Amino acid sequence: MSKSAAKGGKSKSNEEIFAGFQALRTEQRKQAAKISELEMDLNEHKIVIETLRGVDGGRKCFRMVGGVLVERTVADVLPELQSNMEQLPRALEALGQQLAQKGQEINDYIEAHDIRVQRADRPPAAADAVPSQPAKSNVLVASG
Repeated sequence: MSKSAAKGGKSKSNEEIFAGFQALRTEQRKQAAKISELEMDLNEHKIVIETLRGVDGGRKCFRMVGGVLVERTVADVLPELQSNMEQLPRALEALGQQLAQKGQEINDYIEAHDIRVQRADRPPAAADAVPSQPAKSNVLVASG
């Protein structure tokens, strides 16, 4: 009889716990990538705004809008870029808070399911370090 069946089928198997943990880590990595992308966008906005400030307002410029290159004037584009640049820090702050919440969610998940994370840069702890304790249903995760 399996461990999950012995407990009335309410507990998750080690594979399900591991899959849940991996899903949380994947979400966290996606959020971190989005933050990095927005930081690059913010830097690009700053560079373009600085460049356009020294240019005549009636001069033609091109802007990518939804994958389409649109011809506008500097006077039309500059206020839009400045508005976008002002909104990016707020978006970055919100994503930073979501990332912190996801980190806490992962820590809670690790604690709730008694997960032991084994780092690739450290050797695993000796198996005979605590032989007197009975075996628990631990999940060992190698971080990469």
